[in-house]
Amino acid sequence: MTGMFLLVALFICLLLGVPIAVSLGFASIMTLLVFSDQSLLSLAQRFFHTMQVYPLLAVPFFILAGTLMTSGGVARRMIAFADALVGHMHGGLAMASVLACMLFAAVSGSSPATVVAIGSIVIAGMVNLGYTRKFAAGVICNAGTLGILIPPSIVLVVYGAATETSIGKLFIAGILPGMLLAFVMMVAIYLIARYRKIPRQDWRGWRKVWVTGRRAVWGMSLVAIILGGIYSGAFTPTEAAAVSAVYALIIAVYVHRDIRTKALPGVFVESARITAMLMFIIANAYLFAFVLTTEQIPQIASQTIIDMGLPRWAFLLVVNVMLLIAGNFMEPSSVILILAPIVFPIAVSMGIDPVHLGIIMVVNLEIGMVTPPVGLNLFVTAGVARMPIEQVIMAALPWLLILISVLIIVTYVPIISLLLPGLM
Repeated sequence: MTGMFLLVALFICLLLGVPIAVSLGFASIMTLLVFSDQSLLSLAQRFFHTMQVYPLLAVPFFILAGTLMTSGGVARRMIAFADALVGHMHGGLAMASVLACMLFAAVSGSSPATVVAIGSIVIAGMVNLGYTRKFAAGVICNAGTLGILIPPSIVLVVYGAATETSIGKLFIAGILPGMLLAFVMMVAIYLIARYRKIPRQDWRGWRKVWVTGRRAVWGMSLVAIILGGIYSGAFTPTEAAAVSAVYALIIAVYVHRDIRTKALPGVFVESARITAMLMFIIANAYLFAFVLTTEQIPQIASQTIIDMGLPRWAFLLVVNVMLLIAGNFMEPSSVILILAPIVFPIAVSMGIDPVHLGIIMVVNLEIGMVTPPVGLNLFVTAGVARMPIEQVIMAALPWLLILISVLIIVTYVPIISLLLPGLM
């Protein structure tokens, strides 16, 4: 009864258009007032305790690093490098856009930022080369989802903090699934472009690859510094976030000189605004998870599913369906904080690796980024491509087949997620 009231209160708020963070907090407070004898003081203490969770200190630093990289010309240099590599192939510029999204995801950790940074440059270029605007928007909208899978991913930081799973292992585990998704998308683009006979660009030689790669190497080095520092023991994942912010500042201001010193206050304010918004959502989601745990809802759900005797494959299927539905209505970090306390203990009891489960959850939430009504990438792409949101939704739908196919592979072939962490 308590769990039903909590969920009903949440969905009523969402249907009324109440912001997700306020909906989570309001549903939690109402449930405690009606069904629990705990004081509201415990909720207030829990809310502010969230801000003191050590792994979450990485969030503002990664956001600052991503904002610095987005504000500079890092995306432009990565696109030039990707175009030099594959631009001469069928669908070359579109393939280069996917590759650039993968590279930029490694410095931003954000899907919307990836869509803005890459899409604002390449969509017009693709249209000029003969691609339809609908095709270009669909490619960027879906390729931008790599921002929450390729390290350093803020969503993976939240999952690691919520489940006490190694953030370093989660980062390294996201690399192969991210590369797989990018590769499958590029193959699909190649086949479509060849069928439609879209003109190719000329091959400009390895010298062009070398020159553009040298210009892009400063930005691409960020992920190597983060992962190398974590696995060499030089610093923790949280300290790696601070290092990434300092590195991004040096690259943007003193190496590339894309950002002038006098423009830094504006960058810091934008970073602080994004951080405050995300941390407010996370804090309220922690409240929601706290109420779930206090009322023993995860334990009841766990026991119910165990009593059903579901095999591992069926349990993972149920988890995927739950996450796909939740991703349609809520922001990824909120979904992680709400469902992880329920799903995690059951998965561990079934012998599912926590790192593998984290990657499954994030790939599901990638799909949520491009599905209505709350898919953030849809709205960002509509603004970048200057298209009505309805047209962007129709442009993104065909690519969902690729995302779902990769989800199935990642779910039932755990070696893809666990190979690199195992080697490290």
